Amino acid sequence: MAVRAAVLPAVGAPLEITGVDLPEPGPGEVRVRLAAAGVCHSDLSLSDGTMRVPVPAVLGHEGAGTVAAVGEDVTHVAPGDGVVLNWAPSCGACPACGRGEVWLCAHALDGAARVHARRADDGTELHPGLNVAAFAEETVVPGACVLPAPDGVPLADAALLGCAVLTGYGAVHHSARVREGETVAVFGVGGVGLAALQSARIAGAATIVAVDVSPEKEELARAAGATEYVVASDTTARQIRALTGKQGVDVAVECVGRASTIRTAWESTRRGGRTTVVGIGGKGEKVSFNALEIFHWGRTLAGCVYGNSDPARDLPVLAGHIRSGAFDLGALVTERITLDGIPAAFDTMIAGKGGRALVVF
Repeated sequence: MAVRAAVLPAVGAPLEITGVDLPEPGPGEVRVRLAAAGVCHSDLSLSDGTMRVPVPAVLGHEGAGTVAAVGEDVTHVAPGDGVVLNWAPSCGACPACGRGEVWLCAHALDGAARVHARRADDGTELHPGLNVAAFAEETVVPGACVLPAPDGVPLADAALLGCAVLTGYGAVHHSARVREGETVAVFGVGGVGLAALQSARIAGAATIVAVDVSPEKEELARAAGATEYVVASDTTARQIRALTGKQGVDVAVECVGRASTIRTAWESTRRGGRTTVVGIGGKGEKVSFNALEIFHWGRTLAGCVYGNSDPARDLPVLAGHIRSGAFDLGALVTERITLDGIPAAFDTMIAGKGGRALVVF
């Protein structure tokens, strides 16, 4: 059966919206009819080679939809069920999984190398981007890549739970472990940054500073929970210290992935503060520190993968926040687009203007 999808023919090449032939689900597989997919900066990182995956590929890793069919041995979902796609399923057997660090599973992305579908026009084999190939009307994924959609959350909005929300929420609650009354700065007001701002508010942060290169994002940031807004410049760290009694924030969450932003986030934290890096930068982005400042400031700098989250554990918690009104999924979405609008959404992200574009099928 042919469906429309966004195909990356080669690293650095423009996306092509074209027909692909999907197989029927085999043993342990699930076919999903997409309701929506979020356009994440990680998709851009795949297209430009910052993150390496086999190509040609159908991109998209943040989505939700309805089960259309299941293969043999699939018992946790059935046709007609609403599901959220999980692009990084844990194997449960590697050392990281054994430590309970499922977000670091050694085999989470093994599925990206499989043949997912074929181009309808010439039969070219296609891989599934980050496992789930959500930029398509339908997709076929391993059963481990689907989780039951939370009750009371519209499927189109639930798509954002698959990456942006889990990452931003987890960065605040699991990696940085923000406590009530602490001060927080979030660098980058895209989808993940907006989720981090809301999560900091839920955690009870007293002062929440949003930082972005775009002045136009201030309204979005304040609606998500920011109490202060700083337009990024050479004086950002100084401005943040001025907003926090010349101390710096307790926690900085970096959602950009640039060396200069990571360094500024680190400098914006107080002595003994914590910086969590969520943004995915390239190998050429080098961050340097001297030995004396590391000793003197006593700050902690930590990486954060997928928000250090366990989707099976965290989705029900997030659903509770959404149903109570504490977390607004709609506040993350800056535009709702069709499949054909994905290339333009990439251009918006490159220009630094995007929040979260949501592809609605």
